Amino acid sequence: MAKVDKTFAFLAVFLGIIGFLIALLAKKDDKYVMYYAKQSLVLFIAYVIAGFIFAIPIIGRFILGPILMLVLFVLWIIGIVNAFSGEMKPLPIIGKYGENFNF
Repeated sequence: MAKVDKTFAFLAVFLGIIGFLIALLAKKDDKYVMYYAKQSLVLFIAYVIAGFIFAIPIIGRFILGPILMLVLFVLWIIGIVNAFSGEMKPLPIIGKYGENFNF
């Protein structure tokens, strides 16, 4: 098995959009790191969408928003664990969209 750079993969997920940019600039040729950078980008986009939903009075603020934020937090933790696994595992629900990016 080829050695993978788990540290940069972790940073890509842990730091969100900043981690994505670091990975893009420093490890663009590393397939493993870029896989998790793309997963991080999808998670960031999901957080932005959730932020807009959170801004909707009553339903967004008190019902959908908190549930969405909790789900995204859990996905973030899963992403961190996956980055340390040494295997390229997509995030549940949203991870498949990361494979559509070509960097």
